[in-house]
Amino acid sequence: MTAPLFFLDAGQLDGAATGSTVVLSGAEGRHAATVRRIAAGESVLVADGTGLRASAFVQRVDRDELQLVLESLERVPAAVPRFVLVQALAKGDRDEQAIEAATELGVDEVVPWQAERSIVIWRGERAARAHRKWQSVVLAAAKQSRRPTVPTVAPAADRRAVVDLVGRASLALVLHEDADTALASVPLPADGDVLLVVGPEGGISPGELDAFVAAGALSVRLGDTVLRSSSAGPAALAVLSAAGRWR
Repeated sequence: MTAPLFFLDAGQLDGAATGSTVVLSGAEGRHAATVRRIAAGESVLVADGTGLRASAFVQRVDRDELQLVLESLERVPAAVPRFVLVQALAKGDRDEQAIEAATELGVDEVVPWQAERSIVIWRGERAARAHRKWQSVVLAAAKQSRRPTVPTVAPAADRRAVVDLVGRASLALVLHEDADTALASVPLPADGDVLLVVGPEGGISPGELDAFVAAGALSVRLGDTVLRSSSAGPAALAVLSAAGRWR
């Protein structure tokens, strides 16, 4: 079984080498020591969020921290092209389910989108709490999937902000059930951002679709069935990964 992964503070692995000692503390240290009950002598993985990942064994466990000895280090290169999921806000935590699975499938950034037909609305303190929850979801999913990096959670976007993202992407794709082009037939660019836009339960409005296409997006379909907002993005990311990353 693969050893569990925990995230160190940024820069904590700078200059580290085999045999170096590092301390896992804070929330991650408490989780490892008191929730996971990691014991001395066990093996773990640690990462600093930049792509640097290390194997280590636990030398000592205190109440809220682990003292680790590094056994090996590797830098995992950033994947290209970069995958960005624009996920419409959805009810019943379906948007959180979407970004959790998307993280496991390698998404690099998630953008909360306040679509016209989104039932859920982020405002004020609720927006701040929801954004923090998304950050917590992608962090947990990155740890579960043993990723050395955590996807960025961008600020909430409206239609204008998504149009701007479409214009700056190397390839922008909008999932739509009436599209004629199959996602699996679209070639991926060699680099840059591949932007994937997924609508809410009620679908993307005609005005939104027209605006995104006018900005340079391509309307695409996954297949003959209509997927939920929680599963459409991850399914599309799997198709994209099979075309470019899983080789």
